[in-house]
Order: sequence, then C-alpha cells, then structure tokens
Amino acid sequence: MLDKSVPYAGLYMHRAPGSRIPENQLPDGYRFSLYNDGDEASWAKIETSVLEFDSEFAALLHFNEKFKPYAFELYKRCLFIERENGEKIATATAWWDKAGGRRRPWLKWVAVIPRCQGLGLGKALVSKATKLMAELEGDVGFYLHTQTWSYKAVNIYLAHGYQPTNEKALYKDRENDYKKAMKILRRIGRPGI
Repeated sequence: MLDKSVPYAGLYMHRAPGSRIPENQLPDGYRFSLYNDGDEASWAKIETSVLEFDSEFAALLHFNEKFKPYAFELYKRCLFIERENGEKIATATAWWDKAGGRRRPWLKWVAVIPRCQGLGLGKALVSKATKLMAELEGDVGFYLHTQTWSYKAVNIYLAHGYQPTNEKALYKDRENDYKKAMKILRRIGRPGI
C-alpha cells in the first residue's frame, strides 16, 4: 500500500539487458493467471486497495483507456496472482509505452492487496512479470515507474535488477524526480539505495 506520509517523488528504474532474474516462488495456495474477459474489475479493485486510485470506477476508467484498446495484448501481458478459490489479489502488467519516438518495455501497475502483503507475493509477482517481459520483448532494457510512497517495493525491484536512473522524458505522464527521490529514499533508510 502506498505510504503517503512520506514526501512524494517519482522515480524511473531500469533493468539492463542480461540482468539476472531471481526465482521467487508463490507460497502454497496461490497461482498465477493471465487476463481474461471481465478481469478488469479485479484489476480495478486491487489497484484501488493500494490507494493508486480514489475509486474502483476511476481505476476502471484508466484501465479501459490505457489497456482495452489493446485487448489482444492483455491476454498475454496482464498478470494476476489468485487464491485457490479464484479471487485475484495481485497484479502486474508487462506492457510498453512510446516516448521520445521509441517503443520501450515497461513493467506497470504492480500491486498486492494490503491483507496479502508480506507473504512474498510481491517478489514472486515481480519475478514472474519480469520473466514474462523477457519472453515477450527479448533480452532488452525494461523500465518501471515507482514513487517514494512505494518505498517498500523499491527493494523488490532492486533485487530483480532494476536500478534507479536519472533518465528524463521516458514516460509521458510520469515525472522522474531522481535527485529528490534518492534523497527521500536514503533518508528513510532504504537499503541498496
């Protein structure tokens, strides 16, 4: 869940080609699944639960605007973790974006519902999504955008080969406040930064 008590700063992270992807297995009782028709409601519920959106309706609008136009891609790129009963409790998307006239692979919207955080699901999700990205895009550089409010996730990203970068203008609607973000993360004691 986002910790909005910490000052906000956006941060790009980059995973270089050839970076090792650790094996992180799901605990018993959980499994991975890919997007199926209707799963946008689960995506909206998960993303709203971690405070990325003010309402499930707003999350659903975002999903429909950014992902639905590429419905065919959703079936192979939008990943979920679900419980044995089929309840979806985490998501990540191996997507792309165009910036600076170039198509770049992006890991997007990584989230685990709060009641299931701390079980190792985030590590397994980032591992699986990064491997999925490598399968779909090849061994190229991948990006993600995070923020200081997600400081707990930063160490997971670091462990999977993503490093903070001060590159600019990579993502059209997200700023990279590299210097500010690094200062905040160091101040709150994030190991590895």
